[in-house]
Amino acid sequence: MNHLPTVDYDDIQGLVRFGYRRLTQASFLLLRVRDAQAARNWIAEAPVSSAATQEPPPTTALQLAFTSAGLAALGVPGDIVDGFSHEFIVGMASDESRSRRLGDIGPNDPAGWQWGGAPDRLPHLLLMLYAVPGELGPWAERVLAGCGEGFDQIGVLSTSDMDGVEPFGFADGISEPALDWQRERRVRDEERTAYDNRSCLGEYLLGYPNEYGAYTDRPLIDPARDSGTMLPKAEDAPALADLGRNGSYLVLRQLQQDVAGFWRFVDTQVGGDPMLRQRLAETLVGRTMAGEPLMGDTGERIPGEDDPRNSFTYADDREGLRCPIGAHIRRSNPRNADLPPGPPGFVSWARRTLGFDAEALAADRVSSTRFHRLLRRGREYGRGVSLEQALAGMPVADGDATGLHFICLGANIARQFEFVQSAWLAGLRFDGLADESDPLIGHHLPRADGTPTDGFSVPLESGPDRRVCGLPQFVTVQGGAYFFLPGLRALRYLSKGSPP
Repeated sequence: MNHLPTVDYDDIQGLVRFGYRRLTQASFLLLRVRDAQAARNWIAEAPVSSAATQEPPPTTALQLAFTSAGLAALGVPGDIVDGFSHEFIVGMASDESRSRRLGDIGPNDPAGWQWGGAPDRLPHLLLMLYAVPGELGPWAERVLAGCGEGFDQIGVLSTSDMDGVEPFGFADGISEPALDWQRERRVRDEERTAYDNRSCLGEYLLGYPNEYGAYTDRPLIDPARDSGTMLPKAEDAPALADLGRNGSYLVLRQLQQDVAGFWRFVDTQVGGDPMLRQRLAETLVGRTMAGEPLMGDTGERIPGEDDPRNSFTYADDREGLRCPIGAHIRRSNPRNADLPPGPPGFVSWARRTLGFDAEALAADRVSSTRFHRLLRRGREYGRGVSLEQALAGMPVADGDATGLHFICLGANIARQFEFVQSAWLAGLRFDGLADESDPLIGHHLPRADGTPTDGFSVPLESGPDRRVCGLPQFVTVQGGAYFFLPGLRALRYLSKGSPP
Protein backbone atom coordinates (compact mmCIF):
# COMPACT_ATOMS: atom_id res chain seq x y z
CA MET A 1 0.00 0.00 0.00
CA ASN A 2 1.47 3.34 -1.06
CA HIS A 3 -0.52 5.62 1.30
CA LEU A 4 0.01 8.47 -1.14
CA PRO A 5 -2.26 11.53 -1.19
CA THR A 6 -5.26 11.27 -3.49
CA VAL A 7 -5.32 13.30 -6.67
CA ASP A 8 -6.92 16.74 -6.41
CA TYR A 9 -8.94 16.85 -9.62
CA ASP A 10 -10.12 20.38 -8.81
CA ASP A 11 -6.53 21.60 -9.25
CA ILE A 12 -5.86 19.96 -12.65
CA GLN A 13 -6.93 21.44 -15.96
CA GLY A 14 -9.52 19.15 -17.50
CA LEU A 15 -7.67 18.58 -20.77
CA VAL A 16 -5.32 16.18 -18.99
CA ARG A 17 -8.08 13.86 -17.82
CA PHE A 18 -10.85 14.25 -20.39
CA GLY A 19 -9.38 15.41 -23.70
CA TYR A 20 -12.81 17.01 -24.37
CA ARG A 21 -13.63 14.75 -27.29
CA ARG A 22 -17.34 15.23 -26.53
CA LEU A 23 -16.85 18.96 -27.12
CA THR A 24 -16.34 18.55 -30.84
CA GLN A 25 -15.80 22.22 -31.68
CA ALA A 26 -12.55 23.87 -30.63
CA SER A 27 -10.44 26.95 -31.29
CA PHE A 28 -6.91 27.65 -30.11
CA LEU A 29 -5.98 31.32 -29.73
CA LEU A 30 -2.37 32.49 -29.73
CA LEU A 31 -2.00 35.61 -27.58
CA ARG A 32 0.79 37.97 -26.53
CA VAL A 33 0.75 40.06 -23.37
CA ARG A 34 0.14 43.75 -24.08
CA ASP A 35 -0.61 44.95 -20.53
CA ALA A 36 0.78 42.67 -17.81
CA GLN A 37 -1.54 43.90 -15.04
CA ALA A 38 -4.65 43.62 -17.20
CA ALA A 39 -3.51 40.18 -18.35
CA ARG A 40 -3.03 39.02 -14.76
CA ASN A 41 -6.43 40.40 -13.75
CA TRP A 42 -8.10 38.42 -16.51
CA ILE A 43 -6.19 35.22 -15.66
CA ALA A 44 -7.32 35.54 -12.04
CA GLU A 45 -10.98 35.45 -13.13
CA ALA A 46 -10.74 33.18 -16.19
CA PRO A 47 -13.29 30.31 -16.03
CA VAL A 48 -10.70 27.55 -16.45
CA SER A 49 -12.28 24.08 -16.42
CA SER A 50 -10.89 21.54 -13.98
CA ALA A 51 -10.58 17.75 -14.14
CA ALA A 52 -13.34 17.28 -11.55
CA THR A 53 -16.34 15.32 -12.80
CA GLN A 54 -19.45 17.43 -13.42
CA GLU A 55 -23.05 16.35 -13.83
CA PRO A 56 -24.38 17.19 -16.29
CA PRO A 57 -21.14 17.48 -18.29
CA PRO A 58 -20.28 21.06 -19.30
CA THR A 59 -21.05 22.32 -22.80
CA THR A 60 -17.95 24.53 -22.92
CA ALA A 61 -14.42 24.41 -21.52
CA LEU A 62 -11.49 26.84 -21.33
CA GLN A 63 -7.83 25.92 -20.80
CA LEU A 64 -4.71 28.10 -20.44
CA ALA A 65 -1.02 27.43 -21.08
CA PHE A 66 2.05 29.70 -21.15
CA THR A 67 5.39 29.78 -22.92
CA SER A 68 8.42 30.71 -20.83
CA ALA A 69 8.40 34.10 -22.59
CA GLY A 70 4.78 34.44 -21.54
CA LEU A 71 5.61 33.82 -17.88
CA ALA A 72 8.31 36.49 -18.08
CA ALA A 73 5.88 38.91 -19.75
CA LEU A 74 3.45 38.41 -16.86
CA GLY A 75 6.19 39.42 -14.43
CA VAL A 76 7.15 36.00 -13.05
CA PRO A 77 10.70 36.37 -11.64
CA GLY A 78 13.51 34.82 -13.64
CA ASP A 79 14.68 32.57 -10.82
CA ILE A 80 11.23 30.96 -10.69
CA VAL A 81 11.08 30.49 -14.47
CA ASP A 82 14.55 28.95 -14.28
CA GLY A 83 13.07 26.14 -12.18
CA PHE A 84 11.32 24.74 -15.25
CA SER A 85 13.02 22.40 -17.71
CA HIS A 86 15.69 23.73 -20.07
CA GLU A 87 13.68 22.68 -23.13
CA PHE A 88 10.65 24.67 -21.99
CA ILE A 89 12.74 27.73 -21.17
CA VAL A 90 14.58 27.93 -24.50
CA GLY A 91 11.66 26.79 -26.65
CA MET A 92 11.08 24.53 -29.63
CA ALA A 93 12.77 26.72 -32.25
CA SER A 94 15.65 27.90 -30.08
CA ASP A 95 18.64 26.64 -32.08
CA GLU A 96 19.66 24.85 -35.28
CA SER A 97 20.75 21.72 -33.43
CA ARG A 98 17.33 21.21 -31.87
CA SER A 99 15.61 21.92 -35.18
CA ARG A 100 17.81 19.35 -36.92
CA ARG A 101 17.06 16.70 -34.29
CA LEU A 102 13.32 17.35 -34.51
CA GLY A 103 13.36 17.21 -38.31
CA ASP A 104 12.59 20.92 -38.58
CA ILE A 105 14.77 21.55 -41.62
CA GLY A 106 14.05 22.27 -45.28
CA PRO A 107 10.33 23.03 -45.67
CA ASN A 108 9.94 22.51 -41.89
CA ASP A 109 12.49 25.21 -40.99
CA PRO A 110 11.14 27.51 -38.24
CA ALA A 111 12.11 30.51 -40.37
CA GLY A 112 9.12 29.69 -42.55
CA TRP A 113 6.61 28.97 -39.79
CA GLN A 114 3.40 30.97 -39.60
CA TRP A 115 3.89 31.33 -35.84
CA GLY A 116 6.38 30.32 -33.16
CA GLY A 117 9.51 30.45 -35.30
CA ALA A 118 10.59 34.00 -34.43
CA PRO A 119 10.48 35.90 -31.10
CA ASP A 120 7.80 38.33 -32.31
CA ARG A 121 5.65 35.42 -33.54
CA LEU A 122 6.01 33.35 -30.38
CA PRO A 123 2.76 33.32 -28.37
CA HIS A 124 2.84 34.12 -24.67
CA LEU A 125 -0.43 32.40 -23.92
CA LEU A 126 -2.34 29.55 -25.54
CA LEU A 127 -6.07 29.97 -24.94
CA MET A 128 -7.93 26.76 -25.74
CA LEU A 129 -11.70 26.90 -26.18
CA TYR A 130 -13.92 23.82 -26.51
CA ALA A 131 -17.67 23.61 -27.03
CA VAL A 132 -20.53 21.41 -28.17
CA PRO A 133 -21.80 22.14 -31.70
CA GLY A 134 -23.31 25.60 -32.04
CA GLU A 135 -21.80 27.13 -28.91
CA LEU A 136 -18.19 27.84 -29.86
CA GLY A 137 -18.85 31.17 -31.57
CA PRO A 138 -20.82 32.83 -28.73
CA TRP A 139 -18.45 31.29 -26.15
CA ALA A 140 -15.38 32.66 -27.92
CA GLU A 141 -16.93 36.13 -28.22
CA ARG A 142 -17.59 36.29 -24.48
CA VAL A 143 -14.08 35.11 -23.62
CA LEU A 144 -12.36 37.48 -26.05
CA ALA A 145 -14.38 40.43 -24.80
CA GLY A 146 -12.89 39.85 -21.36
CA CYS A 147 -9.24 39.35 -22.29
CA GLY A 148 -8.87 41.96 -25.01
CA GLU A 149 -7.45 44.63 -22.70
CA GLY A 150 -4.47 42.54 -21.62
CA PHE A 151 -3.55 40.62 -24.78
CA ASP A 152 -2.92 40.99 -28.50
CA GLN A 153 -4.06 38.15 -30.71
CA ILE A 154 -1.40 36.91 -33.15
CA GLY A 155 -3.18 33.85 -34.46
CA VAL A 156 -6.26 31.65 -34.36
CA LEU A 157 -5.94 27.92 -34.93
CA SER A 158 -9.35 26.68 -35.97
CA THR A 159 -10.23 22.99 -35.86
CA SER A 160 -12.52 20.56 -37.67
CA ASP A 161 -14.54 17.62 -36.46
CA MET A 162 -13.65 14.75 -38.79
CA ASP A 163 -15.51 12.21 -36.67
CA GLY A 164 -12.50 10.32 -35.35
CA VAL A 165 -10.63 10.18 -38.66
CA GLU A 166 -7.45 12.14 -39.41
CA PRO A 167 -7.02 13.94 -42.77
CA PHE A 168 -5.30 11.04 -44.58
CA GLY A 169 -8.44 9.02 -43.86
CA PHE A 170 -7.32 6.73 -41.01
CA ALA A 171 -9.10 6.21 -37.70
CA ASP A 172 -7.22 8.22 -35.09
CA GLY A 173 -6.93 8.61 -31.33
CA ILE A 174 -6.89 4.86 -30.67
CA SER A 175 -3.66 4.41 -28.74
CA GLU A 176 -3.36 6.33 -25.47
CA PRO A 177 -1.65 5.42 -22.19
CA ALA A 178 -3.85 4.62 -19.18
CA LEU A 179 -2.95 7.02 -16.37
CA ASP A 180 -2.65 5.73 -12.81
CA TRP A 181 -5.17 8.18 -11.34
CA GLN A 182 -5.64 5.97 -8.27
CA ARG A 183 -1.88 6.00 -7.62
CA GLU A 184 -1.63 2.23 -7.34
CA ARG A 185 1.75 1.85 -9.05
CA ARG A 186 4.66 1.30 -6.67
CA VAL A 187 6.85 4.39 -6.33
CA ARG A 188 10.14 2.90 -7.42
CA ASP A 189 12.06 2.03 -10.54
CA GLU A 190 11.66 -1.68 -11.16
CA GLU A 191 12.48 -3.61 -14.31
CA ARG A 192 9.49 -4.59 -16.42
CA THR A 193 9.68 -7.59 -18.71
CA ALA A 194 6.31 -7.10 -20.44
CA TYR A 195 4.66 -4.16 -22.18
CA ASP A 196 2.07 -2.43 -20.00
CA ASN A 197 -0.24 0.35 -21.18
CA ARG A 198 -0.52 1.82 -17.67
CA SER A 199 1.62 4.84 -16.82
CA CYS A 200 2.62 6.53 -13.59
CA LEU A 201 0.87 9.84 -13.09
CA GLY A 202 4.23 11.59 -12.84
CA GLU A 203 4.88 10.89 -16.51
CA TYR A 204 2.25 13.51 -17.37
CA LEU A 205 1.74 15.65 -14.27
CA LEU A 206 4.51 17.46 -12.42
CA GLY A 207 4.76 16.88 -8.69
CA TYR A 208 4.14 13.10 -8.82
CA PRO A 209 6.56 10.14 -9.10
CA ASN A 210 7.32 9.03 -12.65
CA GLU A 211 8.29 5.63 -14.08
CA TYR A 212 11.74 5.99 -12.50
CA GLY A 213 10.14 6.48 -9.08
CA ALA A 214 11.47 10.05 -9.09
CA TYR A 215 9.98 13.54 -9.20
CA THR A 216 10.63 15.66 -12.27
CA ASP A 217 12.35 19.01 -11.64
CA ARG A 218 10.00 21.99 -11.43
CA PRO A 219 9.93 25.33 -9.55
CA LEU A 220 9.83 24.73 -5.78
CA ILE A 221 9.29 27.98 -3.90
CA ASP A 222 10.05 29.25 -0.42
CA PRO A 223 6.68 29.58 1.40
CA ALA A 224 7.60 33.21 2.14
CA ARG A 225 7.01 33.88 -1.57
CA ASP A 226 3.55 32.32 -1.35
CA SER A 227 2.01 34.57 1.26
CA GLY A 228 -1.55 33.62 0.33
CA THR A 229 -0.73 29.90 0.58
CA MET A 230 -2.08 29.44 -2.92
CA LEU A 231 0.24 26.64 -3.95
CA PRO A 232 0.20 23.00 -2.80
CA LYS A 233 3.16 21.65 -0.86
CA ALA A 234 5.70 19.51 -2.68
CA GLU A 235 5.37 15.79 -1.94
CA ASP A 236 9.11 15.30 -2.14
CA ALA A 237 9.98 18.53 -0.28
CA PRO A 238 7.08 19.37 2.10
CA ALA A 239 8.76 22.55 3.34
CA LEU A 240 8.46 24.10 -0.14
CA ALA A 241 5.52 25.26 -2.25
CA ASP A 242 5.16 23.45 -5.59
CA LEU A 243 4.38 25.67 -8.58
CA GLY A 244 4.51 22.70 -10.94
CA ARG A 245 2.22 20.28 -9.10
CA ASN A 246 -0.84 19.26 -11.11
CA GLY A 247 0.59 21.03 -14.15
CA SER A 248 2.01 19.58 -17.34
CA TYR A 249 4.11 20.58 -20.31
CA LEU A 250 2.10 20.97 -23.50
CA VAL A 251 3.66 20.61 -26.95
CA LEU A 252 1.78 22.16 -29.86
CA ARG A 253 2.79 21.70 -33.50
CA GLN A 254 0.73 22.71 -36.52
CA LEU A 255 1.22 19.93 -39.08
CA GLN A 256 -0.14 20.58 -42.58
CA GLN A 257 -0.91 17.37 -44.47
CA ASP A 258 -0.67 16.91 -48.22
CA VAL A 259 -3.56 14.47 -48.51
CA ALA A 260 -3.71 14.57 -52.31
CA GLY A 261 0.04 14.06 -52.56
CA PHE A 262 -0.08 11.06 -50.24
CA TRP A 263 -2.79 9.22 -52.13
CA ARG A 264 -1.41 10.06 -55.58
CA PHE A 265 2.02 8.73 -54.56
CA VAL A 266 0.55 5.48 -53.19
CA ASP A 267 -1.63 5.11 -56.28
CA THR A 268 1.36 5.53 -58.59
CA GLN A 269 3.35 2.93 -56.66
CA VAL A 270 0.71 0.23 -57.28
CA GLY A 271 -0.22 1.19 -60.83
CA GLY A 272 -3.68 2.43 -59.89
CA ASP A 273 -4.93 -0.84 -58.36
CA PRO A 274 -7.50 0.20 -55.67
CA MET A 275 -6.96 -2.82 -53.44
CA LEU A 276 -3.16 -2.58 -53.53
CA ARG A 277 -3.36 1.19 -53.06
CA GLN A 278 -5.19 0.81 -49.76
CA ARG A 279 -2.94 -2.05 -48.67
CA LEU A 280 0.23 -0.02 -49.27
CA ALA A 281 -1.21 3.01 -47.47
CA GLU A 282 -2.08 0.81 -44.49
CA THR A 283 1.40 -0.70 -44.58
CA LEU A 284 2.95 2.76 -44.27
CA VAL A 285 0.69 3.61 -41.32
CA GLY A 286 0.72 0.21 -39.56
CA ARG A 287 -3.06 0.01 -39.14
CA THR A 288 -6.01 -0.52 -41.44
CA MET A 289 -8.00 2.57 -42.29
CA ALA A 290 -10.59 1.42 -39.75
CA GLY A 291 -7.92 1.31 -37.05
CA GLU A 292 -7.28 -2.43 -36.82
CA PRO A 293 -3.61 -3.32 -36.27
CA LEU A 294 -1.80 -5.12 -39.06
CA MET A 295 -0.70 -7.57 -36.39
CA GLY A 296 -4.19 -9.04 -36.41
CA ASP A 297 -5.64 -10.66 -33.29
CA THR A 298 -2.58 -11.92 -31.43
CA GLY A 299 -4.64 -13.07 -28.47
CA GLU A 300 -2.63 -10.81 -26.16
CA ARG A 301 -4.31 -8.92 -23.37
CA ILE A 302 -2.28 -5.90 -22.38
CA PRO A 303 -2.64 -4.60 -18.81
CA GLY A 304 -4.36 -1.23 -18.80
CA GLU A 305 -5.85 -1.64 -22.27
CA ASP A 306 -9.51 -2.48 -22.94
CA ASP A 307 -9.71 -1.74 -26.67
CA PRO A 308 -8.97 -4.95 -28.63
CA ARG A 309 -7.59 -2.78 -31.47
CA ASN A 310 -4.86 -1.72 -29.08
CA SER A 311 -4.16 -4.94 -27.20
CA PHE A 312 -1.10 -6.23 -29.03
CA THR A 313 2.69 -6.03 -29.14
CA TYR A 314 5.29 -6.72 -31.81
CA ALA A 315 6.95 -9.53 -29.85
CA ASP A 316 5.92 -12.15 -32.44
CA ASP A 317 6.79 -9.95 -35.41
CA ARG A 318 10.43 -9.11 -34.80
CA GLU A 319 11.21 -9.01 -38.53
CA GLY A 320 8.24 -6.81 -39.40
CA LEU A 321 6.54 -9.30 -41.71
CA ARG A 322 3.06 -8.28 -40.56
CA CYS A 323 3.71 -4.68 -39.55
CA PRO A 324 6.89 -3.21 -41.06
CA ILE A 325 9.43 -2.02 -38.50
CA GLY A 326 9.36 1.48 -39.96
CA ALA A 327 5.55 1.85 -40.04
CA HIS A 328 4.28 5.02 -38.41
CA ILE A 329 2.49 3.49 -35.42
CA ARG A 330 5.35 1.07 -34.72
CA ARG A 331 7.82 3.93 -34.60
CA SER A 332 5.63 6.11 -32.39
CA ASN A 333 4.93 3.31 -29.89
CA PRO A 334 7.20 0.23 -30.21
CA ARG A 335 5.29 -1.54 -27.39
CA ASN A 336 8.36 -3.15 -25.89
CA ALA A 337 9.48 -3.72 -22.31
CA ASP A 338 12.65 -2.89 -20.40
CA LEU A 339 14.29 -6.20 -21.23
CA PRO A 340 13.62 -8.80 -23.92
CA PRO A 341 11.83 -11.87 -22.55
CA GLY A 342 13.79 -14.97 -21.60
CA PRO A 343 13.97 -17.86 -19.13
CA PRO A 344 13.88 -17.02 -15.42
CA GLY A 345 17.03 -16.89 -13.33
CA PHE A 346 20.07 -14.71 -12.82
CA VAL A 347 22.17 -16.25 -15.62
CA SER A 348 19.47 -15.59 -18.21
CA TRP A 349 18.97 -12.06 -16.91
CA ALA A 350 22.69 -11.33 -17.01
CA ARG A 351 23.09 -12.68 -20.56
CA ARG A 352 20.24 -10.50 -21.84
CA THR A 353 21.28 -7.44 -19.84
CA LEU A 354 24.98 -7.55 -20.71
CA GLY A 355 24.44 -8.29 -24.40
CA PHE A 356 25.70 -11.89 -24.54
CA ASP A 357 22.38 -13.16 -25.96
CA ALA A 358 22.36 -12.29 -29.68
CA GLU A 359 18.60 -12.67 -30.07
CA ALA A 360 17.94 -10.53 -27.02
CA LEU A 361 20.46 -7.96 -28.19
CA ALA A 362 18.69 -7.61 -31.54
CA ALA A 363 15.38 -7.14 -29.73
CA ASP A 364 16.87 -4.51 -27.44
CA ARG A 365 17.75 -1.89 -30.06
CA VAL A 366 14.79 0.29 -29.09
CA SER A 367 14.57 2.14 -25.79
CA SER A 368 11.90 0.95 -23.35
CA THR A 369 8.54 2.37 -24.38
CA ARG A 370 7.25 3.24 -20.92
CA PHE A 371 9.75 6.08 -20.49
CA HIS A 372 8.64 7.80 -23.70
CA ARG A 373 4.85 7.75 -23.79
CA LEU A 374 2.85 10.79 -24.88
CA LEU A 375 -0.68 11.82 -23.91
CA ARG A 376 -2.13 13.11 -27.19
CA ARG A 377 -4.82 15.80 -27.26
CA GLY A 378 -4.64 17.06 -30.87
CA ARG A 379 -7.38 18.20 -33.24
CA GLU A 380 -7.72 18.13 -37.01
CA TYR A 381 -8.19 21.31 -39.02
CA GLY A 382 -9.29 22.28 -42.51
CA ARG A 383 -11.60 20.60 -44.97
CA GLY A 384 -11.38 16.88 -45.42
CA VAL A 385 -10.19 15.71 -48.84
CA SER A 386 -11.93 12.65 -50.28
CA LEU A 387 -9.97 9.91 -52.04
CA GLU A 388 -11.67 10.83 -55.30
CA GLN A 389 -10.62 14.48 -54.94
CA ALA A 390 -7.08 13.47 -54.02
CA LEU A 391 -6.65 11.17 -57.02
CA ALA A 392 -8.19 13.74 -59.35
CA GLY A 393 -5.49 16.20 -58.34
CA MET A 394 -7.96 18.93 -57.45
CA PRO A 395 -5.98 22.01 -56.32
CA VAL A 396 -6.30 23.14 -52.72
CA ALA A 397 -7.67 26.68 -52.53
CA ASP A 398 -6.02 29.26 -50.32
CA GLY A 399 -7.26 28.85 -46.76
CA ASP A 400 -8.40 25.27 -47.36
CA ALA A 401 -5.24 23.57 -46.11
CA THR A 402 -5.85 20.59 -43.89
CA GLY A 403 -3.83 18.90 -41.19
CA LEU A 404 -3.43 18.28 -37.51
CA HIS A 405 -2.84 20.58 -34.58
CA PHE A 406 -0.67 18.02 -32.81
CA ILE A 407 -0.90 18.43 -29.03
CA CYS A 408 0.73 16.19 -26.47
CA LEU A 409 1.15 16.41 -22.71
CA GLY A 410 4.07 15.15 -20.63
CA ALA A 411 6.19 15.96 -17.60
CA ASN A 412 9.51 15.76 -19.45
CA ILE A 413 9.75 17.38 -22.88
CA ALA A 414 13.21 15.97 -23.62
CA ARG A 415 12.52 12.37 -22.58
CA GLN A 416 9.04 12.22 -24.07
CA PHE A 417 8.23 14.44 -27.05
CA GLU A 418 11.77 15.26 -28.17
CA PHE A 419 12.96 11.68 -27.83
CA VAL A 420 10.02 10.22 -29.76
CA GLN A 421 10.24 12.88 -32.44
CA SER A 422 14.01 12.78 -32.91
CA ALA A 423 14.98 9.15 -32.19
CA TRP A 424 11.92 7.24 -33.35
CA LEU A 425 10.14 9.38 -35.96
CA ALA A 426 12.79 11.61 -37.53
CA GLY A 427 15.62 9.20 -36.69
CA LEU A 428 17.21 7.35 -39.61
CA ARG A 429 18.39 4.30 -37.59
CA PHE A 430 15.24 3.23 -35.77
CA ASP A 431 15.43 -0.43 -34.68
CA GLY A 432 18.26 -1.26 -37.07
CA LEU A 433 16.82 0.40 -40.16
CA ALA A 434 19.19 2.33 -42.40
CA ASP A 435 18.59 5.79 -43.82
CA GLU A 436 14.82 5.96 -43.54
CA SER A 437 12.60 8.08 -41.32
CA ASP A 438 8.88 7.92 -40.57
CA PRO A 439 7.07 7.43 -43.90
CA LEU A 440 4.24 9.81 -42.97
CA ILE A 441 5.87 12.72 -41.16
CA GLY A 442 9.53 12.46 -42.18
CA HIS A 443 11.03 15.18 -44.37
CA HIS A 444 12.91 12.55 -46.47
CA LEU A 445 15.70 14.99 -47.36
CA PRO A 446 19.10 13.47 -48.24
CA ARG A 447 21.88 13.38 -45.69
CA ALA A 448 24.65 15.99 -45.84
CA ASP A 449 26.74 13.56 -47.92
CA GLY A 450 23.90 13.08 -50.39
CA THR A 451 22.72 9.67 -49.10
CA PRO A 452 18.97 9.41 -49.83
CA THR A 453 16.56 8.92 -46.93
CA ASP A 454 13.32 8.71 -48.93
CA GLY A 455 12.89 4.94 -48.78
CA PHE A 456 10.64 2.58 -46.83
CA SER A 457 11.38 -1.10 -46.23
CA VAL A 458 8.67 -3.75 -46.44
CA PRO A 459 10.14 -7.07 -45.18
CA LEU A 460 9.19 -10.19 -47.13
CA GLU A 461 9.21 -13.79 -45.90
CA SER A 462 11.57 -14.85 -48.64
CA GLY A 463 14.08 -12.68 -50.39
CA PRO A 464 15.18 -9.11 -49.76
CA ASP A 465 12.92 -6.36 -48.46
CA ARG A 466 10.65 -4.61 -50.90
CA ARG A 467 11.78 -0.99 -51.10
CA VAL A 468 9.34 1.87 -51.63
CA CYS A 469 11.56 4.67 -52.91
CA GLY A 470 11.10 8.36 -53.64
CA LEU A 471 8.82 9.17 -50.72
CA PRO A 472 7.98 12.88 -50.91
CA GLN A 473 7.24 14.99 -47.84
CA PHE A 474 3.59 14.58 -46.88
CA VAL A 475 3.55 16.66 -43.67
CA THR A 476 4.98 20.16 -43.23
CA VAL A 477 5.37 21.99 -39.92
CA GLN A 478 3.65 25.40 -39.95
CA GLY A 479 4.25 26.42 -36.33
CA GLY A 480 5.06 25.15 -32.87
CA ALA A 481 5.93 25.98 -29.28
CA TYR A 482 6.40 24.50 -25.80
CA PHE A 483 3.90 25.54 -23.11
CA PHE A 484 3.33 25.02 -19.41
CA LEU A 485 -0.26 24.02 -18.54
CA PRO A 486 -0.48 25.02 -14.85
CA GLY A 487 -2.67 23.65 -12.12
CA LEU A 488 -5.51 25.96 -11.12
CA ARG A 489 -3.85 26.99 -7.84
CA ALA A 490 -0.69 27.81 -9.78
CA LEU A 491 -2.79 29.95 -12.14
CA ARG A 492 -4.04 32.00 -9.20
CA TYR A 493 -0.46 32.37 -7.98
CA LEU A 494 0.76 33.51 -11.39
CA SER A 495 -2.06 36.07 -11.58
CA LYS A 496 -0.73 37.89 -8.51
CA GLY A 497 2.42 39.12 -10.24
CA SER A 498 5.96 39.12 -8.91
CA PRO A 499 6.20 37.60 -5.42
CA PRO A 500 8.57 39.15 -2.88
